[in-house]
Amino acid sequence: VDLLVPHLARVALVGPNGSGKSTLLRVLMGLLSCEGEVRLDGLSPFADRRRVVQKLAYVPQIAPQLGATVREVVRTVSSLRGLSAERIALMAERLELTLEPLAMKPFRSLSGGMKQKLLVALAFASDASLYILDEPTASLDAEARARFEALLDEVAAHATVLLCSHRVEEVSRLSGRVVQLQDGRVAHDSAWPPLQLAAAGGP
Repeated sequence: VDLLVPHLARVALVGPNGSGKSTLLRVLMGLLSCEGEVRLDGLSPFADRRRVVQKLAYVPQIAPQLGATVREVVRTVSSLRGLSAERIALMAERLELTLEPLAMKPFRSLSGGMKQKLLVALAFASDASLYILDEPTASLDAEARARFEALLDEVAAHATVLLCSHRVEEVSRLSGRVVQLQDGRVAHDSAWPPLQLAAAGGP
């Protein structure tokens, strides 16, 4: 993969399951090793990991099965990221998730939609310069997806966004460029409108 994403760009990664989307995102975050070179704002996610993680926020496709309570998760993230728990709670409220009644519940006991809303709230509260979003609305209903999109427009107005999504309408609204992966390679890379033909008939 040879890919350059400029600052403030909104890029959607699309492709069938197994095409390499989630793997590429994990490489960018330094979670998987790779051949070649990866740079995020001039920094290596491997050699400069501590500096890189301060700049990015991540919403995974599958929520981790954490035994910690919601309160413990919020406190841990707020401490590590230098955030206020109130800011995280406010972001969750924007997604219609009230954290106080859930404070003592294990994170893993929450519904899929609740887990995803909390993960989004934790990411959006961070004021990152790079948001890496892997199917962030997979467990959300239509109303929650609309709230997510509005919130993303607000918090990521001055950030770079990498989005993985299978929802064509979501890609069209949230990104200005689409990179289509196939078997671990870039099969198509263009501004959004030309990809409509490729999505319908293949690259």
